[in-house]
Amino acid sequence: MAVKQGERTVHMLLGGARWRTSSYTQQQNCVEVADAPGVTAVRDTKNRKQGSLLFSSAEWRAFIDAVKRDTF
Repeated sequence: MAVKQGERTVHMLLGGARWRTSSYTQQQNCVEVADAPGVTAVRDTKNRKQGSLLFSSAEWRAFIDAVKRDTF
C-alpha cells in the first residue's frame, strides 16, 4: 500500500531529495529511490516527470528485507 499524499505535500517532501540508483541496475532499465521523513519514493529514471510511488518507511524496509532473503 503506497502512502497517500497530495501533490503539494509530495513536492514538499521530495523537493530537495537526493535520488540514487543501485550500482547493480542496468543503465537502460533503472529506477531511482529517495528517502524523505517517513517515506521512500521510487521513480522511473527514463520518466522522472511522471511522478513517484511513495511507500512508508516500514513498507520499504519490508520489501528490501524480502529481496535480501530472496523471498520476493
